Amino acid sequence: MDGARRVLVAADKFKGSLTAVEVAERVTAGLRRVVPDVAVEALPVADGGDGTVAAAVAAGFERRELRVVGPVGDEVTAAYALRGDTAVVEMAEASGLQRLPEGVLAPLTASTYGSGELLRAALDAGARTIVFGVGGSATTDGGAGMLAALGARFLDGDGRPVAPGGGGLAELATADLSGLDPRITEVELVLASDVDNPLTGPKGAPAVYGPQKGASPEDVRRLDAALVHFAGVLEGVLGPRAAEYAASPGAGAAGGIGYGALLLGAGFRPGIEVMLDVLGFAPALERAGLVITGEGSLDEQTLHGKAPAGVAAAARAAGKEVVAVCGRLALPADALGRAGIRRAYPLTEAEPDVARCIAEAGPILERVAERIARDFLV
Repeated sequence: MDGARRVLVAADKFKGSLTAVEVAERVTAGLRRVVPDVAVEALPVADGGDGTVAAAVAAGFERRELRVVGPVGDEVTAAYALRGDTAVVEMAEASGLQRLPEGVLAPLTASTYGSGELLRAALDAGARTIVFGVGGSATTDGGAGMLAALGARFLDGDGRPVAPGGGGLAELATADLSGLDPRITEVELVLASDVDNPLTGPKGAPAVYGPQKGASPEDVRRLDAALVHFAGVLEGVLGPRAAEYAASPGAGAAGGIGYGALLLGAGFRPGIEVMLDVLGFAPALERAGLVITGEGSLDEQTLHGKAPAGVAAAARAAGKEVVAVCGRLALPADALGRAGIRRAYPLTEAEPDVARCIAEAGPILERVAERIARDFLV
């Protein structure tokens, strides 16, 4: 079949309705209902947040599961992905909002300890490159829990470990990083995130993302002060670079776990760029004539580092035509065009009832894909 009729489906999840893998399956089914012999290549994508490990597994990585400490101290089963000596670790697997017990939010006490355990497992497996996808966290602890799992010690004035979570950092008196696992300095650690916030301040992790994790205005104030104090104590250990990292893009990602990763020597890159490299997007793009991307909501946030914007930018640079599927469309045509997306197909066009769109996203997405096939492949 000629390349013009080859379709690459590179979409993210429809959060709460369909995984990225299911989006690809439904789009493929709809396309083939209209053009039975169309060649479709599925490459589910993610931008570093929840779903990143699943995207890597769909691209051929091996899924590895282990029991780790969840955000509020209970054990959870989390996974990372491994192919050769490259590991993809997703902090949300261990420390994400979905790991909280139902109905529980713990803005002051949720810890990233389990994320550190995942990193250690990747080191144990022989990884030489670790892509650390961060997003969707339940935590605002500046990565202190993660660092503790890797051997750091954070002690109060009586020499006891401070309490878990960002709130406990207010009692921090001394930080001892001498016990950090030395292997972490021997690998390439890539901090993959779709946000570039600093650690603290009006655009920092507590102010911008704390309320999503249940933080009240008073909690936000306490968390911000605690993280400022945390960075100050670390400055006494590491010198000026501790403060430089706190102000760096990505330090505030996932409740400040980005800061902890930068302290470990990570290099920050937009999550979708990293994941497209890891997933083998470039060769798949070369084989395609039409690219279908998308996510649950195409809105202003999409344009700032989300998966569809990254896919569209790369496809446009390669001269490929791009359309998008989504649950909800909140971008005008000119904004889509500037992003490299020729046309967007929201589920709400096929089914105006939003509740039904969410409940029956799969079958409705198949109908939307039929329209794409008629518009672009027939």
